[in-house]
Formats: sequence, structure tokens, C-alpha cells
Amino acid sequence: MTRPSTPTLDRVRTPADLRGMSDADLTRVADELRAEVISVVSETGGHLGSSLGVVELSVAIHAVFNTPVDKLIWDVGHQCYPHKILTGRRDRMRSLRQEGGLSGFTKRSESTFDPFGAAHSSTSISAALGFSVGRDMGQPTGDAIAVIGDGAITAGMAYEAMNAAGHLNKRLFVVLNDNDMSIAPPVGALNKYLNGLSSTAPFAALRGMAEGFEAALPGPLRDGARRARQLVTGMPGGGTLFEELGFTYIGPVDGHDMPVLLATLRAAKARAQGPVMIHAVTVKGKGYAPAESSADKYHGVAKFDVLSGLQAKSRSNAPAYTAVFGQTLTDEAARDGRIVGVTAAMPSGTGLDIMAQRFPGRVFDVGIAEQHGVTFAAGMAASGLKPFVAIYSTFLQRGYDQIVHDVALQGLPVRFAIDRAGLVGADGATHAGCFDVGYLASLPGFVVMAAGDEAELVDMVATAAGYDAGPISFRYPRGEGVGVAMPERGRMLEIGRGRVMREGTRVALLSFGAHLSECLLAAEALASQGVSVTVADARFAKPLDTGLIAQLARHHEAIITVEQGAVGGFGAMVLHHMANAGLLDGGVKVRTMTLPDRFIEQASPAAMYADAGLTAADIQATVLRTLGVGMIAARG
Repeated sequence: MTRPSTPTLDRVRTPADLRGMSDADLTRVADELRAEVISVVSETGGHLGSSLGVVELSVAIHAVFNTPVDKLIWDVGHQCYPHKILTGRRDRMRSLRQEGGLSGFTKRSESTFDPFGAAHSSTSISAALGFSVGRDMGQPTGDAIAVIGDGAITAGMAYEAMNAAGHLNKRLFVVLNDNDMSIAPPVGALNKYLNGLSSTAPFAALRGMAEGFEAALPGPLRDGARRARQLVTGMPGGGTLFEELGFTYIGPVDGHDMPVLLATLRAAKARAQGPVMIHAVTVKGKGYAPAESSADKYHGVAKFDVLSGLQAKSRSNAPAYTAVFGQTLTDEAARDGRIVGVTAAMPSGTGLDIMAQRFPGRVFDVGIAEQHGVTFAAGMAASGLKPFVAIYSTFLQRGYDQIVHDVALQGLPVRFAIDRAGLVGADGATHAGCFDVGYLASLPGFVVMAAGDEAELVDMVATAAGYDAGPISFRYPRGEGVGVAMPERGRMLEIGRGRVMREGTRVALLSFGAHLSECLLAAEALASQGVSVTVADARFAKPLDTGLIAQLARHHEAIITVEQGAVGGFGAMVLHHMANAGLLDGGVKVRTMTLPDRFIEQASPAAMYADAGLTAADIQATVLRTLGVGMIAARG
């Protein structure tokens, strides 16, 4: 009886183990690695489809290049699960995206095999060029390899980096992972160009190495390669877009054919002088039928059953904030033909897919191009339309100059729907929406709102739709609401006017945003201790409800502001106003509760807010400390 052989993947402790394997063994490693990724993500949730699409690329790059001396940089980083398994973290993979566990993205502090952290797209080529310059200036680093997707390469930053790389003519390698499916299908002229390359060039030649490759081919293939170059470039000996930027272009190649990948990478490594672009065509979700057949290729999944592919469902009966926004905006759009939506490659993530289904000609996906998206919306606003720019808080940061210069400075009524405000859980610090309040409230003429619950979000969508005096924003968190009664239709809020949710006499909790529910819980607990608490929902960070703040200051010993944002946001606005208005002179104590001045590591949202000191219990404790009241004494 033949004893079963040891799985090939079990022989891989570090990438160095791959370099002594045969090509056949490397193919077996890839097959086993794919199964391992599926097994892991079924237990942890996470980015499955993107990771399955780069299994062969991960094995081939580590087998050919000398990582970690050579620097492998994954753009966005959400496709790095196979890379993590191959680089000594296999035994920790089931801690992925959990408190104290592995990050869902590349992270410098986690491994020497992660030379550059990433969770926002389109940064890899710039970073790789930086490593290449460091190498050429004597730093202890080897080659740099950037793996960037066809969605990420649509961003302007990627082109800026390619232009600079071509100009400097530094030796570096860019692998274009062309799966024709980022989070949403890539859009625009570049996507059509890449599709043309993929469909017309089964073995495209390359500028510097073309003659050598073609000469080694059998006659018919050699002739086919030459014809492919003409089809790609439109002229014999012409250059692709990437070649015109100064890159040697290789491809398209089959990103799942291990022998082809290995041969391509080895040849490129041996003969490259300047920057090289290797165009690999892959399939997102490759090798797992439920992912391949899914509309989003299982980009981001909850825990799931491997056999059926069915994902675990939320047990909450409250609607998700994102869905509330999407449906409310669609309803408003049905009443106002000037309303349009703009998303940056996230139609389903932002809820704009709901409006797109009903009004496909009025929703614009600009790709991973937040800068363009903001200015594009500014142009539409200047034309008389009512654009809603729906972008996660963390990604809106990428378009800040455009917000300042193209929207605020011109006073244009662009509406910003800011999803994923506050701490977001498993995606960790890279995706936290911490800073938008501070960076928007500092801009003249900007209206800055935050929804206290899902019903108030409905009102804020309606308010933004009806507001034409200038730019306006409203923020809301990830996940489900708190289960309040929902209005049939949103109503226009009075700009700069908050509301009192609970009347008290001693302390005022002034909440901005979705921590309103925590403030109400804290007030209940304080009441049981004999501390009478007012809870107010500010609604607006700008303009502030100065009348409400004055009333709270006159009738309470202390005011505690509470927000799901960084230092320098709502609380700072309140303190600034109170100081200038002389409201602090009367002796009222003011404390601000914000996210701490550090990044919060991944965990459940509840655990992250506990780490940040922003739970109902933390609010309760802050009130008691401010009053100088002990827990036991307060009960009396």
C-alpha cells in the first residue's frame, strides 16, 4: 500500500522553499494554496475573490524573486491572503481580520515580507519606484515588484507613478493583474483598451525583448506574435500605452498558467534594464464556483459554507444605513430629475446601485478616481444638477484638494454622502472614517451633518436634496441602524438646528452622529445613580446650533460632547464657539469625547469603541469624573 504523500504546501515555510521546487511542484502548491484560502475565509470572512485571482501570481513571484530582499508590493492589499500563507503566517491565518490577529491587508509591522502597507488603491507603483531609487542609492534592497489591478490602475496616481518611472528609467517590475472586475466592473476608456489587449494578443511581443522571444518560437507562433503586436499598437513596431510611458510591455499572459507565468517572470528578471510592465489576465474568484458566478466575485464575504457558498446573515431586524441612504436617494430622485449620483467604483458598497437600477443614466461610476469624481460633481452642480457624491469617509480623503478648491471655494452645492463614518471593524485603521468632520468643518460655507439614527439619515438625504446654497455633507456609520421607526418620506431639517432627546437638569450630553444611542444608554445608567441628564442630538457640526449650546450651558453644570471622530472635530467646534461667546466664563464644565489620538487596531466595532473609550460606560464614567462624583456616592 502506497503511503499518501505530504501536501506540497506543507513543505513551504517561507518563499525560499519555493525556489528549490520544480515547476510541477509549484503548480501543486498553487492548487493547495487555493483550497487553503477558501477554507480560511469561510471561517473568518474577508476578501475572497481577489485573493483567489492571484494564487498563481503569488506563488510564481515568490518563486522567481528573492523576497523579502526583493520588495513585493500588493496594491490595495486585499488580495494578499495567499502571500501571507506563503510568508510564514499560515498558522495564524484563522485570526485574519480579528482582534489581535492578522490584518486583512499588508502591514509593515506584521512581517518583513510586507515592505509597504496598503489598503487604499493605486499606491504600489509609486512605492516600488521609491524602493528602486533607494536600491540605486545604496540601500539594502533588491528589485521592486508592484502588483496592481485593472481597477486600481485607473487612478491618476498610478499614471503619475508610471510617468515618473519611465522618466527615471529605473529597473522595476509592475504586474498588471487584469481580472476585468475590481469591486465593481472597471469603467472608462482604459478598461476598453485593456480588454482590447487581452482579446487581440494571445502572445503579445515586447519592445526590448521582442526579438529574442519571437525568434525562439516555432514559425506559426512567431508570425502570430508579430501580428499581435500590430493588432495591439496599430502599426508594425509601434508601442502600447505602457511602452509610450517608458515601460517594456510583456503580455497579455495567462495569469493562471504557472509555466507561462514562471517563464515570463524569469525572462523579465534576467533581461530587464528599466521599468517592465507584465500584463497578466486573471479571473477573480478563480477555482471556486460560487465566487466565479457571483456578481461581485465574492469581493468581500462574511463567513460562509464552503460546499454551498452560502454566507452567514445578520440577525438584526434594523435596516442597514447604506441601504437606507440608497433607497431614500432613489425616492428623492424619482421626485427630482436633477438629482444624480457619483460613486468611485463602489456602487453596491455605497447603496447607489439601488438608484442605478431605477435610473441607470443618472448614476456615474468614475472608477477609483475620487479626485475626478469630486470635480466632475462640481461641474454638474455648476450646470444646475444636484449631484450626490457617495464615498466612504476613508476614501473621500483622496479627493480633499478638489473638495477645497473645486467645491468649497466656488460655493457649489455638491452633496457628500459619507458612508463608513467612525470605526468600521475588521477592515481596521486603514478604513476607519475618523477625520472627515474636522477637514470639512474647517471649510468656509460647508454644512456638515451627522445622522443620529437611520430615521434621521432619511431626513438628511431630503435636506441635502433641498439645499442649494452651497456644499453639504452628511455622515453615517457602517452596519445596521438602531431600530427606530422609519418615516415614509424625509423632511427638510432646519439648517443648524439640533434637537433635545431627553430632558435633564445637571449634565448635558451633546451627541454628534451615531453615538446618540450610547448617550441615551449612559443617561439611563446615570439616572439610576441619581444624576439627571439631558441628551441633545446636535445634528450639525457646522453651522452649530448656538442657541442650543447656550441653553445647555446656562442650565447645566457640565456639557460632554460625544462624537465618532478624531480630535479636532465637533467637540473642537463647540469649544471654539463657547470660548469666543464667553459661555465658558459662567463656570460650566466642558469635556470632549472623541476617538483618541492614535489609530485603533482591527476588532469588532464594539471592541474598537471600547478600546477608544467611547462606550456608554465610558460616557457614564466621564460624567461622574467631571462632576467629581464617585460611583457609590452617586447611587445614594
